[in-house]
Amino acid sequence: MDSKDYLKDIGEIKDLMNKSSRFISLSGLSGVLAGMYALIGSAFAYWLVNNYSNGVLILNGWVFNYCLLTLALVAIFSIVTGVLLTTKKAKKQNVSTWNSTSKRLVINFLIPLVTGGLYILIILSQGKYGQAGALMLIFYGLALINASKYSVGDIQFLGYIQVILGLIGAIKPGYGFWLWSIGFGIMHIIYGTWMLFKYDK
Repeated sequence: MDSKDYLKDIGEIKDLMNKSSRFISLSGLSGVLAGMYALIGSAFAYWLVNNYSNGVLILNGWVFNYCLLTLALVAIFSIVTGVLLTTKKAKKQNVSTWNSTSKRLVINFLIPLVTGGLYILIILSQGKYGQAGALMLIFYGLALINASKYSVGDIQFLGYIQVILGLIGAIKPGYGFWLWSIGFGIMHIIYGTWMLFKYDK
């Protein structure tokens, strides 16, 4: 056996180890669709605020409640789409969708995300909603970074971008809506397209 065979064997072993320690069946298309949902949701919220609230989002008004409902629907549609397309991709690859690796991925993703979600709900209940958009980006970015060690490494770069956008939003809260739209909308579409061509071909 020459050196080429050894290198080939080492490469195959490395590939097997990588597959066993990382969940690599995440769907790029689900990222694109999640970004589209976010842009549609943000466009609807923008229309509501500017047509029924004189451009000012009042915390206890019906417009605010509709904006929260829109946000929830965007999250639900994104999660359902992600689960369905990822499951479909995993079956195509003959990979188990729910195993020890995917469980670790979900747990590491949810810890920062749920913590951030609860914190945002607390500050909203206190009437402090100027930083909500920035905090969503920051905690979502941290969740992606935290989960990236159990999935494809590219996810961490999306996480870094979300954190940076969130920090900019914290400095410039007046741009929070647009930064949210960029982070959850445009960046998801760009990232999903990248994943689609890199892993889903």
